[in-house]
Amino acid sequence: MNLAVEMAGLRLKNPVLTASGTFGYGVEFAAYGDLTALGGIVVKGLSWEPRKGNPMPRVAETPCGMLNAIGLQNIGVHRFVEEKLPLLPWAEVPVIANLYACDVTDFARLGEYLAEQEGVAALEVNISCPNVQAGGILFGQDPEQAARVTRAVKDRAGTKPVIVKLSPNVTDITTVAKAAADGGADILALINTLSGMAVDVRSRRPRLANVIGGLSGPAIKPVGLRCVYQVSRAVDLPIIGLGGIASAEDVLEYILVGAWAVQIGTANFLRPDMAFRIAADLPGLLDELGVTSWGEFRGALRA
Repeated sequence: MNLAVEMAGLRLKNPVLTASGTFGYGVEFAAYGDLTALGGIVVKGLSWEPRKGNPMPRVAETPCGMLNAIGLQNIGVHRFVEEKLPLLPWAEVPVIANLYACDVTDFARLGEYLAEQEGVAALEVNISCPNVQAGGILFGQDPEQAARVTRAVKDRAGTKPVIVKLSPNVTDITTVAKAAADGGADILALINTLSGMAVDVRSRRPRLANVIGGLSGPAIKPVGLRCVYQVSRAVDLPIIGLGGIASAEDVLEYILVGAWAVQIGTANFLRPDMAFRIAADLPGLLDELGVTSWGEFRGALRA
């Protein structure tokens, strides 16, 4: 079966991408597999200026998941373009830049700068991070703000597809998805982490210095599947599903409920070769299940 996926002009050799914030700038994982075997690489979130992130501790293990409050630590968009992007095999595998800003003007400025870079195939707009004090999830919880940010980036993105990454920390994710679509999004990605916290009864302190963080990993897969299922029936845009994916079977679960592609996130911390292994396992599972085309399988859940 041909594993290739094309959505909004973005061509992937298979539907397995990496999730921002879990795969560094891509080059760090080259020792664990062939980066060009992936469908795409979504790099760590980028801001205009470098960010130090939140104070330590900012990661805590929970049953079936991980809680983090990194706070979008990154080297800034200019150092990424100058030092990291040239090291990635962007001519052979799409490199997607995840961008974050505190206001609409900065989102537009970032989008324009990154869209001008030859090695950047698409822009992923992060309006859903729960771990920063300004911007972040606030844009993703207000449909009007979500539409404004999307439109601002889309207007500056030229021919590069704009992906909007949504938060599950809302009453109705389809409302924000529709707003992003109205703002001109080409593709939606969902879900980002769920807000959560962990505490230590002995020290009587939170396990994260930020107190509240984002929960990811296997614990959130049922939420991710539910959100993709609901949004795929509410909005006529390709969807990239993420949340708790750690096997080829998980990938097919997301595609069955309506996703076009997926991103591997927390599983990369458990096994740095996980995304490569999943991409390699996918053809065998498709053969076993008798799947012959994505068009036949995508959204074919018998509910």
